Amino acid sequence: MVGDEERQAAISCYETRCVEESHGFIAEHYYDLRLDIPGRAEDFLTRLSVAELGALTVGDISFGTEVAIAFAQPRVYHVTVPLTGRFRCRQGYGAHAYTAPERALFLKPERGILVDDWSADCRALTVKIDMAALHERLEALLGGPVRRPPSFETYIDVTQGAGRSWADLALWCLLEKNASDGMLSRPLIRSRIEQTLLEGLLLACGHSYRGALEAPVPTARPATVRRVTQAIEERPDEHYDAARLAALSQIGVRALQEAFRKHVGMSPTAYVTEVRLRRAHEQLLAADPATITVTEVAYRWGFAHLGRFAQRYRTRFGTSPAQTLRSG
Repeated sequence: MVGDEERQAAISCYETRCVEESHGFIAEHYYDLRLDIPGRAEDFLTRLSVAELGALTVGDISFGTEVAIAFAQPRVYHVTVPLTGRFRCRQGYGAHAYTAPERALFLKPERGILVDDWSADCRALTVKIDMAALHERLEALLGGPVRRPPSFETYIDVTQGAGRSWADLALWCLLEKNASDGMLSRPLIRSRIEQTLLEGLLLACGHSYRGALEAPVPTARPATVRRVTQAIEERPDEHYDAARLAALSQIGVRALQEAFRKHVGMSPTAYVTEVRLRRAHEQLLAADPATITVTEVAYRWGFAHLGRFAQRYRTRFGTSPAQTLRSG
């Protein structure tokens, strides 16, 4: 049921009219749940696409009829964004929460979740998030440990701002099922998307540390910046994400970004790209076009998207990578 290209992109797609099969597919990626069909049984049709992104499971699901779902699982969070239709949800013994396409729900499944009043036309973006991974990203952004776990607001506005951007990025991951050898098939890109979704969620939803995230951060000393730039210059071909750069600097992600903005004039990740472009330029100038290609050089320095590499290269050096290779 899952093609080779989809496996490469860590995406699975399912379609079934069997309730037992539907339960099995959902349990494989999300939760062992109870699935009831109060609506027209003859209309029941589960369609599910799932992208596995390390600490996150991103899915798109519909049932074709009214359903009721109950599940519970510790140590995870769950965000649901209705794309069409509506549903009602209750956590534990709390009050019902109602949602529609303009707002998402942030849930904590360890309390026990009951989803009912799921409309026949409802189709939802569903994201399971590892709790520890989200807490780690919060501490990285803050630059230190948090004294108590964050508490999150129930609703997320997905019509504008960070909420809209976050939902769009999650949906983009599922579009990769149509891309042969797409970007999610590359571990480097997949890890960056995973990190962006984790950090983006912390900026998109309301929680007890939101004020601390938005507070001004102190500028780090130039020695901190030098420590990071030296590591990048010495080993530019290694994988650098925000977490690793912050660990090298021994300060938080936001403090490092502010320090680079002030003392380097660009972000840490932009500096990584700049160094890799320089190294690619040097290799292309010295290379023999009979023994190496632009593609090999681009991949050697961490540029997975050749079109974007060529565009950045031309902007930086005023010529194309191919022209540089031929001139060398």
